Amino acid sequence: MSDFADRLIAWHAHHGRHDLPWQRTTDPYRIWLSEIMLQQTQVETVIPYYARFLERCPTLPDLAAAPADDVMALWAGLGYYARARNLHACAEQVMSRFGGQFPDTAEQIATLPGIGRSTAAAIAAFAFGERAAILDGNVKRVLCRVFGIEGFPGSVPVERRLWALAEDLLPQTQVATYIQAQMDLGATVCTRGTPRCDVCPMRDICVAHTTDRTGALPEARPRKKPPIKSTQMAVVTDGERVLLVPRPPKGIWGGLLSLPEFDSEMTPQDWWAAFAGDAAVRVSTLPELRHTFTHYVLDISPVRFEVGDLGRIGQVATGRVVELGDAQRLGLPRPVSRILAAL
Repeated sequence: MSDFADRLIAWHAHHGRHDLPWQRTTDPYRIWLSEIMLQQTQVETVIPYYARFLERCPTLPDLAAAPADDVMALWAGLGYYARARNLHACAEQVMSRFGGQFPDTAEQIATLPGIGRSTAAAIAAFAFGERAAILDGNVKRVLCRVFGIEGFPGSVPVERRLWALAEDLLPQTQVATYIQAQMDLGATVCTRGTPRCDVCPMRDICVAHTTDRTGALPEARPRKKPPIKSTQMAVVTDGERVLLVPRPPKGIWGGLLSLPEFDSEMTPQDWWAAFAGDAAVRVSTLPELRHTFTHYVLDISPVRFEVGDLGRIGQVATGRVVELGDAQRLGLPRPVSRILAAL
């Protein structure tokens, strides 16, 4: 066993996390669910979502059989909604391709929707004891600092080097413990902003610490100013009900119910004329809001279209009319929830 692995496993025995809900099982369904939820999301946020998800879909066949709208509603608020779509598609493929039996090797697991090489390895190690290396964000940060790996870790050459290092360091035994220890060290000690070097088991061998470059490693992605996009959202309501429409399955908020959108250059009156002809309406503007995505910023201008009776607007047949009081339970994009809450 490498000195790195030996130190890590010894540290984990006394200081690692041992009581997370998904650590109490070797059920690949529950482990897979936790790994997908934990992508881009902190443990504290995931725990209540994980519990609610299992309450509604306690087994993989339950998830595969669940309506897509229910899955998206359970996921609402976690963000990165492609994960939820892939989760549902993955469950369906396990049922159709593997007879409902979750595949037991990292190579097979990685062929399923939404599961990359690192996630597949983690599932295989935790559920089936396979000896496989992982390379998630926490592990990249730890390896870059301890071994002084320079360059942006998301670039192809640096990532290739990190994979080789991760595989070289992998112990022959206690692989699941080692992988969990890597995750825990990155999440609780070797953190992005304020690493706790004083309690780190790698302190005396860490290149970043001994050369005073903890803040410089790993190197950040070359920054570009995110573009700003804009849209208008139509709040078509009769005061008690509101019109919602399904988002396209791909793209932002894919598959969720949302408010109708129209181009920021279009006047509300022109949009209404195209939408509902000469139907009587009272138009007013609502407070603007800004929503930040990973790669761009979206400025939203909500416009309220108040009508006497939504049932008289023929075009609502393309959407879904819901009670304002019930809308928040449907799993809406966060900005839409904020707009409707303000009503």
